Amino acid sequence: MNQSKDNAARRALYESIRPHHMTPLWEVLHALVPKSPTTACVPALWRYREVKPFLMQSGELITAEEAVRRVLILENPGLPGQSAITQSLYAGLQLILPGEVAPSHRHVQSALRFVIDGKGAYTTVEGERTTMHPGDFIITPSWRWHDHGNEGVDGVTEPVVWLDGLDIPTVRFFDAGFAENDDVSKSQTVRHPEGSSYARYGANMAPVRRVNTGLTSPIFSYPYSRTREALHALERNSEIDAWHGIKMKYINPTTGGWAMPTIGTCMQLLPKGFRGKPHRSTEGTVYCVTEGRGSARIGDQTFQFEPQDVFVVPSWASLSLSSEEGAVLFSYSDRPIHEALGILREEFAD
Repeated sequence: MNQSKDNAARRALYESIRPHHMTPLWEVLHALVPKSPTTACVPALWRYREVKPFLMQSGELITAEEAVRRVLILENPGLPGQSAITQSLYAGLQLILPGEVAPSHRHVQSALRFVIDGKGAYTTVEGERTTMHPGDFIITPSWRWHDHGNEGVDGVTEPVVWLDGLDIPTVRFFDAGFAENDDVSKSQTVRHPEGSSYARYGANMAPVRRVNTGLTSPIFSYPYSRTREALHALERNSEIDAWHGIKMKYINPTTGGWAMPTIGTCMQLLPKGFRGKPHRSTEGTVYCVTEGRGSARIGDQTFQFEPQDVFVVPSWASLSLSSEEGAVLFSYSDRPIHEALGILREEFAD
């Protein structure tokens, strides 16, 4: 009888405080402060050979200029309608056809481009243009003017597709989003020769009187040709990590830290016959297959991957990677935020 009275009294209290925009913590405490991470995100894989026809169809239906950015969003099945692949990250596949221009704009959100298919497109960031090749990692820093185009290269013109990664959900969480279109010109005037930023900062050197580049790496294009060479040299001459194979992070050469302040980017080589041990981390991670085939066991699911596929590993989900023929994987995550806030946790199984 007393418990029934208590329950009724509690319900009455809850009803009386609701108009005052209050709610009892004790009813939701375990959900707010769980014993271990919980997430609505689920593991998922997008097969490029299956989604490419939809990209090509979108190219027939809408121009790059009309769309501003012709992108098909990779939406986590557990986060429908949120334009997010994890709670903090966005992913999409962008298509630009020969002769097209994706007009110049800028926004607070930091962006990366990872080229997966075709060649001959370019990105221009703050007046410096870089030609895009498969495997290249390219940065668009926060609030920098940028545009894309496809003029072909070496007489070859073909559709080009890249993976867009942005911190859109993170910026949305902080209600800090701004954007601006260039109403004067679709394409920026190129003011710096291609490769200028790499020449200044990409050879273990930096200008003595350098201009402040902010929190993002002053190198905005990391060519895959150099990355691949480094990975294979390490494969021949260094110890193979039992969980990652050979995994290297892209850095800001002026600080030694991450190349982007909110997104951590890495390239990873799995040697032939690699059988990775399980590990997990609080970071949510998006992978794109650069070369080779293999499998990713995420939690209790196993995904077979091939070149150009994209898959996502949610926070605190166990991951083990394997490859018979060898593989190279690009990945990006929210690890820099976890590290900055002191909330990163990792576990490595024996």
